Amino acid sequence: MRVQQLWRYPVKSFAGEAVETSTVEPWGLEGDRRWGVVGPDGFPVTARECHELLGLTASQVDEETIRLTARDGASILVETPLGVPVVPVGHSRQGFAPPADQDVSEWISEQVGRELRLVWQEDPTVRRISGAHGGEEGESLSLADTGPVLLTSEASLTRLGDWILEGGAEPVPMGRFRPNVVVDGEEPFAEDGWAFVTIGGVRYRRTELCDRCVMTQIDGETLQTGMEPIRTLAQHRRWDGTTWFGIRLVPVGLDGGSGQVAVGDEVVAEEG
Repeated sequence: MRVQQLWRYPVKSFAGEAVETSTVEPWGLEGDRRWGVVGPDGFPVTARECHELLGLTASQVDEETIRLTARDGASILVETPLGVPVVPVGHSRQGFAPPADQDVSEWISEQVGRELRLVWQEDPTVRRISGAHGGEEGESLSLADTGPVLLTSEASLTRLGDWILEGGAEPVPMGRFRPNVVVDGEEPFAEDGWAFVTIGGVRYRRTELCDRCVMTQIDGETLQTGMEPIRTLAQHRRWDGTTWFGIRLVPVGLDGGSGQVAVGDEVVAEEG
């Protein structure tokens, strides 16, 4: 198996960017989901309730700057708010976060039509991976939902697409699942049984299968919500009251350091 695609999402719930290589940190791919948006009350706002966020793209310019771009080409640069007084936020296990400049938050608010504020996760080591989601002592993550790295398989997407076609609908693209790492492979859903996987020079432990939500039903172009892929996943991949596609991984053995991953890297799975 080989890595076919790498994706990072500098701002949680914004459209992401494809990359050829990435540094792997203990809490995920470098620059992945270190920013998030909150409402006036400080609680997180995601594309689940604000689809318009998916119409904005976030890309990494350098270590301290990202660029936000709207579909009409309008964009704004965002500098990391170093040394800025923090504000209270409702991100799980986060508590406080430094905000971006006010003009950035106003730009986002104007683009999506509601008042929002952009905040930055200053220290990714403070947000621990919950034991209920496979986390172990000392493991942390960015503002990703429950795990640092999400892996999906082209073979699994092909099988899902066949099922959707059998039901008379159109298959959905891989982007609906917002993966970090996409691999090829021969057997659909073989990743369900992996305990560990080595990608390039980094070893990962599977923490859990990824439960899927309404985010996957939002068309990235129209921003409208449809029935797929949840309707079909519910017919073939539903147990414990939810539907499943992809696996969550945590890098192991980095000892506070970092590794590298690149498109084309070999993927070696260990069953468990």
